[in-house]
Amino acid sequence: METQNHFGLQKDHDALLVADLQVSLQFYRDILGFKEIYNAGLGEKFKWVKASNDVQIHLIESNEKTEKNKGVHLAFNTSNLFGFIEFLRKQNVAFENSAGIADTTNTRPDGVEQIYFKDPDGYWIEVNNSKLEDF
Repeated sequence: METQNHFGLQKDHDALLVADLQVSLQFYRDILGFKEIYNAGLGEKFKWVKASNDVQIHLIESNEKTEKNKGVHLAFNTSNLFGFIEFLRKQNVAFENSAGIADTTNTRPDGVEQIYFKDPDGYWIEVNNSKLEDF
């Protein structure tokens, strides 16, 4: 049975608890290229960034520990995956494939290549070369 989103729901943001707000902000700006935006007046323990498609990540400084594993990750796509991989190497950001093999990609059954790496707080990030299409 096919279902439809009758409400036009679209991704708005993800919120991440981070230990050092400035370190995380620098990572999301300098490594992922996200732009810092106004944080709605929430104060100094909140920094907001957004991707080129306007999806936001809200970084929240906290001492609270969260469990992290590769099965729960942020995912982004690019038309230049191999250029991005070279950038990660130059920035000394270690990456791996889905099986955990360092410095290599994997190809999903649908032909999409992907890599995984961690942000400064250990959150997993996937970057792939998928094209967003309706099925």
